[in-house]
Amino acid sequence: MERQHERLATPWAAGVAGVVFAILMAAAIVLMRIALPGGNAGDDVTTDAAQRSVVRTALALIPFAGIAFLWFMGALREQAGEGEDQFFSTVFLGSGLIFVATLFGAAAAAGTVLAESQQHPPFGRQFAYALLTTYAMRMAAVFIITTSTIGRRAGALPRPLVVLGYVAGLVLLVAGANVPWSELVFPAWALILSLNILRGRRSARSQPVTPT
Repeated sequence: MERQHERLATPWAAGVAGVVFAILMAAAIVLMRIALPGGNAGDDVTTDAAQRSVVRTALALIPFAGIAFLWFMGALREQAGEGEDQFFSTVFLGSGLIFVATLFGAAAAAGTVLAESQQHPPFGRQFAYALLTTYAMRMAAVFIITTSTIGRRAGALPRPLVVLGYVAGLVLLVAGANVPWSELVFPAWALILSLNILRGRRSARSQPVTPT
């Protein structure tokens, strides 16, 4: 019974953490896009008090999104168990950690927008967008593709979700900063994956437990 409870608790942790990350990350991206619509090309855009307030709110969400993602990543890796492939698990872990580090770096750079004025060059805005759209999203693409591959090899993910993961990863890998709002692909994928995990957990709970 205890082993069965542990098997069910891990998917629950992964699903909940994934949902929390998806919501916080999507909210932060939307707020940043609304506050700084020009992106890294908006050299002539100055930030007023309202925009700075929106940026400040977005930056407050990012640390919690990063923490939720680390929990999400750890719970996903726990599900792989002892039979995990060392190569894919290394890429999975490395891409996830680099994503979080780059995300925090982008947030720190975006924080300089709060101190920018019409007399200051928009360095913080350019640097933050470069880190987020070029580097963090590329690592997110690797994470999605690796997770989908592990799920396919282990038989843990349905085929449509695996295909969706490959498509989402390729979009982030190829599009990058060239397609506005493409950053939302990552939290959308995380939300779909998390809901699938939670649905699978409900199905597992409805099945009778075989006594050992």
